[in-house]
Amino acid sequence: MNRNELYEIWKKEEEVAHIKGWDCSHIHGRYEEENDLPWDYEKIVRSYLTDKRQLMDYDTGGAEFLLSLGHPYAMTSATEGYPPNVALCKERLLPLGVNFKECSDCKNIPFDDSSFDLMINRHGDFDPAELYRLLKNDGIYVTQQVGGENDRDLVELVLPGTPKPFPHLNLATQRACFEKAGFRILRAEEAFRPIEFYDVGAFVWFAHIIEWEFPDFSVDKCFDKLLQMQEQIETNGKIVGTIHRFLIVAKK
Repeated sequence: MNRNELYEIWKKEEEVAHIKGWDCSHIHGRYEEENDLPWDYEKIVRSYLTDKRQLMDYDTGGAEFLLSLGHPYAMTSATEGYPPNVALCKERLLPLGVNFKECSDCKNIPFDDSSFDLMINRHGDFDPAELYRLLKNDGIYVTQQVGGENDRDLVELVLPGTPKPFPHLNLATQRACFEKAGFRILRAEEAFRPIEFYDVGAFVWFAHIIEWEFPDFSVDKCFDKLLQMQEQIETNGKIVGTIHRFLIVAKK
């Protein structure tokens, strides 16, 4: 394909770049990530979950993962702060009897002290002191987080010199924060793994969705860089970057 054809394809990806819940099905099969983490977040969560435990999922997204757990709705609570997902959660969760509340401030979560036996959080914001307040004695917090080095090699490819948005998000720093808040750390791991894109259009869509990592990204602004990516794909069949994840399981 020539430059003009590629430009039109990538502009169309840019135009349709939006997300509901956390649904990346638009680029399913066109990229891969998180297939080889050294832990299984779902398995860890389920290991602490019984029907009699009060469960809360902070920053639940579209509640896809939460609902997949099949926990009794009367024992389930959730929060979300992103307006499109808030509307989706109200539509999905409230009719089921899940105690859903809108919240975008992890330091002020609108639930009473000692409300939960288990709190979970995948890729959402968190404040250890507030989590400690909300958990019952012996309560467990399980989180998988995106680290501050996430996708940095890809960012440098298209937006060189972009500052890191969350440099404090790493295992050592956050483990110390949880211990300072009074938690006992049961498990703490960190991983760097590949993320692969098989066409540049999928990357364009992704970079628009992850706008905090790729600020001001656009096809027009980054067109020459995207052409370089296209050359990599034609040579190697893919573009490879690096994801950064860490896991903390903490007990009050």
